[in-house]
Amino acid sequence: MDHPFHLAFPVHDLEAARAFYGGVLGCSEGRSSATWVDFNLYGHQIVAHLSPDRTGITNTNPVDGHDVPVPHFGVILTMEEWHELAERLRHAGVKFIIEPYIRFRGQPGEQATMFLLDPSGNALEFKAFADRSQIFAK
Repeated sequence: MDHPFHLAFPVHDLEAARAFYGGVLGCSEGRSSATWVDFNLYGHQIVAHLSPDRTGITNTNPVDGHDVPVPHFGVILTMEEWHELAERLRHAGVKFIIEPYIRFRGQPGEQATMFLLDPSGNALEFKAFADRSQIFAK
């Protein structure tokens, strides 16, 4: 990974964030303090900051017949990683806000996608492309 991203995001409870990001998603934990925790999300640095008044979805936009939550963040995985994660999340009993499916089937940018919420109501999207050259297809 040439340029891993850094994302800081609000959570209402650090222990719940540790259980979800570390336990359910399998992210290793980096540095932390009483008010934040670093996680390794597929090589990217995400930081859960304690900020109980700033969590959750603020809007949705219609995409491919679904209400996509805004804001959201996530990672583009390989198709194999995407299927493995979807199965791990199902096994953990995670409730999807948009179930895993193939979006834009047969069109430019066809992709596997799924949306879920962390315990603080932050929306995450994990996606994969059978053909990664389609990531920015119009």
